[in-house]
Amino acid sequence: MTRNPRMPSTDDREALHSSSRVVRTCARTADAMWFNLAIFAVIVINAIVLGLGTYDQIEEDAGDLLNLANEVILGIFVVELTIRLIGFGRRPQDFFKSGWNIFDFVIVVGSFLPGVRENATLLRLVRLARVLRVIRLLPDLRVLTVAVGRSLPGVASLGVLTVVLVFVYGMVGWVMFGDDNPAEYGDIGEAMLTLFTTLTLENFPDQLAAGREVTGWAIPFFLSYVLVGAFLVLNLLIGVVINSMEEARGIEAERELGDRIEHGEAPPEPELADRLAAMRQELEALEREVRAAQSRR
Repeated sequence: MTRNPRMPSTDDREALHSSSRVVRTCARTADAMWFNLAIFAVIVINAIVLGLGTYDQIEEDAGDLLNLANEVILGIFVVELTIRLIGFGRRPQDFFKSGWNIFDFVIVVGSFLPGVRENATLLRLVRLARVLRVIRLLPDLRVLTVAVGRSLPGVASLGVLTVVLVFVYGMVGWVMFGDDNPAEYGDIGEAMLTLFTTLTLENFPDQLAAGREVTGWAIPFFLSYVLVGAFLVLNLLIGVVINSMEEARGIEAERELGDRIEHGEAPPEPELADRLAAMRQELEALEREVRAAQSRR
């Protein structure tokens, strides 16, 4: 009897089964707590080795040992990256859907680029960048990093607003105090620099006292500047950061849920507060239906 050419042979099926077993093992290993803790420890050791290399005496006595340690650490990172790639099985392109994975890949592969290993400065920078990989291993730190990135547009807008505010008050300060205090208000540049420093409120009492010796309008000038610049703008900045933190937490929660579903795990149970809120909404809807039924009678 001739074998159907479309059916895989026994050897092919065994190879496929063995391959899938390797993929599952790598995927479980990449998600295991012990594996991530081990990589975290390697990153810490990498930072210590880089720090020791900044001491001339240590570099002179143990420079070869430090270079060997760096090469071993790089080898560990290559193995880790390979395990994570294999864990995606027949869809290795999914590995690059995560920005953190791309970040890790660029840092590790960058050590092998032509010209990097021959240039001591570039090599040190690449080794230093490997320390940044600790961000992807700590969820809270990852949330903070995402929050910083999402807050940049709002922070940039606040920066423009602050520059405009400092410029306007700088022009007024130049008119009011330029002749009597040229060192701090002699031109628009010095005036803006002085007022920008005043935003920290560190020299505010001295500025107010010096201004009152020149004109009585110094009191409303500085008080309004501090209220608008130091308090209002600072609170707006805090609001932007808090909003970005909430968005980052939502993104991290969605990522974790996607990872659970991808690995066939059950999604987490909703929090008690969420369940109570849902029950409250259902109860309110039921009350509205009862009132509507009573009104129709």
